[in-house]
Amino acid sequence: MFEVRGLTFAYPERGRAALSDVSLSVEAGEFVVICGKSGCGKSTLLRHLKTVLTPFGRREGEVFFDGRLVESISKREQASRIGFVLQSAENQIVTDKVWHELAFGLESLGEKTPVIRRRVAEMASFFGIQEWYEKSVFELSGGQKQILALAAVLAMQPDVLILDEPTSQLDPIAAEDFIETLKKINDEIGTTIILSEHRLEGVLPRADRVAVMAEGRVLCEGGASEVAWELKRLGDPMLTAMPTPVRVYLALEASQALRRVRRGSTERLAPPSFGSASLSVTPCSASRLRRSTRSPGFSSVRQVPQTVREGRVYLEGKYAGRGVDGERGVGGDEPARNNDGATREPIIEMKELWFRYERDGRDIVKDLALNVYPGEFVAVVGGNGVGKSTMLGIVAGDNKYYRGKARVLGFDPKKADGRCLTDAGLAVLPQDPQTLFTRATVFDNLIDVATAHAKRRGEPASPEEIEAEVCRVCEMTDIVNLMGFHPFDVSGGEQQRTGLAMALLTKPKLLLLDEPTKGMDSFFKEKFSAILKRLCSDGIAVLMVSHDVEFCAKYTDRCALFFNGGIVSEGTPRKFFSGNSFYTTAANRMARGLFHDAITAEEVVALLL
Repeated sequence: MFEVRGLTFAYPERGRAALSDVSLSVEAGEFVVICGKSGCGKSTLLRHLKTVLTPFGRREGEVFFDGRLVESISKREQASRIGFVLQSAENQIVTDKVWHELAFGLESLGEKTPVIRRRVAEMASFFGIQEWYEKSVFELSGGQKQILALAAVLAMQPDVLILDEPTSQLDPIAAEDFIETLKKINDEIGTTIILSEHRLEGVLPRADRVAVMAEGRVLCEGGASEVAWELKRLGDPMLTAMPTPVRVYLALEASQALRRVRRGSTERLAPPSFGSASLSVTPCSASRLRRSTRSPGFSSVRQVPQTVREGRVYLEGKYAGRGVDGERGVGGDEPARNNDGATREPIIEMKELWFRYERDGRDIVKDLALNVYPGEFVAVVGGNGVGKSTMLGIVAGDNKYYRGKARVLGFDPKKADGRCLTDAGLAVLPQDPQTLFTRATVFDNLIDVATAHAKRRGEPASPEEIEAEVCRVCEMTDIVNLMGFHPFDVSGGEQQRTGLAMALLTKPKLLLLDEPTKGMDSFFKEKFSAILKRLCSDGIAVLMVSHDVEFCAKYTDRCALFFNGGIVSEGTPRKFFSGNSFYTTAANRMARGLFHDAITAEEVVALLL
């Protein structure tokens, strides 16, 4: 269906090529996942598969679609046969109403009215859009916009569906449903799926093939097990981005092999037993079976558990008889990591808050109560469209509540304007960081923020001092190599890091984060957590809205579940996630019944070693 031959591409005025001699083929009906660090070239490669999205720059190599050079195919044929869902749905939605958006592509192709009505109705029913079918697109949450963008593309019945990190704005349940929908489209309609993604928990088990990119090249490709073993052999850090069952399995097998070596055993490590059934649960497509016969070096690869169910089978079979009976755990519920917060005045205090966008509209926030203390890192999780971002808007003073009481940095956010709260130490990283960018380069945006902050605070600073501070924050957020680029020309994860740098330059006392890990790779998440930990140690409070439960479980002090307009439960990460069935980590679901409170892959491994 697609064949990329020796593709090399460099953006204007960039020293390093974004793509270097990339060759990749995708067969009809395949489900292919492309992964790698932020900025490795995933989005750039995908954009070369459709000419209207191909970026400007120096290019060598060829891209074929269905046996023809993609440049030779008319734009109309590409529009109807190659569907593309962008990383940010905001950049793809072009109409004002949901049903208008569903019909727009079909109208542009000149389809007749009965055809348009039939396909729009089918897509709305398939994706459960009926409840918000006549809504304005501006009322939709980020996740709802992502679903709408997919439905609008599928209404044109493309042969190939290309998606650039489509689950980045979806909650865990919606993300799982979204990926399952893609697999259903792939299995039942035969649509070829090409997907780039950082969150691999849901997509890896469903993929026929995985391609790992690094620095503009394809590092390795093959089935999920093949890629996992190859990353292990290479010692590549991309292994940390693999799903929890993969990481737990490889860590335990490596530990067992090391113990054998230390005992002087020369016998080969036998393939692990997964019970009476084979580990491989996901059926292989014919194309994958054909690849397995022609992929050198992978003929005898052991299957690696990729789903929670496969991980449980592995743990139960491998460690049966070792006294692991569910009583063993990490050590009970841990105290809050900033447990002196309760003795201080809260930096955010909300009590019995109610908010609605329209006077006669429905209440979005209902009886909300939440306190956040200096030096505390609090995460709020919950489904798409339940009001989490609206809550952040109340804290920031953008959304004026009509009932209840609130104090933020000593001010009532209903009465204080944004300038007042900003001067008091409030910084906000919105869900879409592009809304922050007003200048032509990353460097100029950062200089503007640092200069404006110094003037507001009355802190005299020379241009050299301001530039030095900008460079320090750039090093902290790992964006030094982006300084000369337009902020819209970098990847989604790099935009998030740029937005974070802009927030940090204001030296905040309170930092509001709306989906900050969206588009971030696992490597920068580690660095990001260290930045936040350092801020909290300096007494800065962080309130984060996130769908990334793995990140919340590992790094936050307190987690809360937002539902039906308010906080319905909260607690330390271990207490919070151990009690949930869906809003919890893959490690907790995999080890449940073996250990009562393990919530991270590292804890599961430590308990079994």
